[in-house]
Amino acid sequence: MPLDESREGGVMAPASLIEGAAGILRCPDPAGKIALSHSVAAAWRSGTLPVGERMMPPDRPARPGCPLLLLPRDMPRRRAGGAKSSRIALLHAVAHIELNAIDLAWDLVARFEAPGAGFHDDWVRVADEEASHHGLLAARLTEYSAAYGDLPAHDGLWEAAEATAHDLLARLAVVPLVLEARGLDVTLPMIESLSRAGDHASADALRIIYRDEIGHVEIGRRWFELVCRQRGLAPITAWHDLVRRHYGGILKQPFNKSARAAAGFDPTYYEPLAERA
Repeated sequence: MPLDESREGGVMAPASLIEGAAGILRCPDPAGKIALSHSVAAAWRSGTLPVGERMMPPDRPARPGCPLLLLPRDMPRRRAGGAKSSRIALLHAVAHIELNAIDLAWDLVARFEAPGAGFHDDWVRVADEEASHHGLLAARLTEYSAAYGDLPAHDGLWEAAEATAHDLLARLAVVPLVLEARGLDVTLPMIESLSRAGDHASADALRIIYRDEIGHVEIGRRWFELVCRQRGLAPITAWHDLVRRHYGGILKQPFNKSARAAAGFDPTYYEPLAERA
């Protein structure tokens, strides 16, 4: 991939936003992915980086040799409680989610045509924040004498990306409005568990992530509704159809309705697809 000769903080500067997004997806090293994400985002915000010509990103992002990736059903169950090993497992699992979230945001930037002004601004912001999130969690793991890659992780998140690679509306329906919205449901109990265990630094890191993820769901919901309007679709009906086709159509409860409401995500979207006893 041709790169500009200039450097920003020791990181080679891409010639365009699309080139930068594709380069991040091809970077296997998490620390390098974070540095590149911050560099490309800063260049985009400065107004010095053009969008560039559309290029097809890789089908799968580059990954380090570890962690071992398993099917979700093969993952060992995390034990609840305040034991150090349980806290490490929790932080490692969330760090894996956040690493995937970096690539999901950059893949969206690289893969799809912008449906309106501000699209790239929003998703570059999301990618930049996801990079910060992974960095926070990697730092906490280091303080536990652990590291990302020490434990196995599942590959379910990228499976969702592959299932929606053909259509921006499907991607918006599943990634921010199912997967990230689910993060809002489960993060507060994680924060409470860490706080009870006395791990206030990790709880504070998850509070930052929780706050930012509300914004990510809001961005996803807003662009989903805009693309629906452009295509003449009713957003709630379209979302139900896309979630049934590309996710399976069943959503886990309980829902964090207050956080979802803060993102403008109304219960009329998700309650009809809630799991039933």
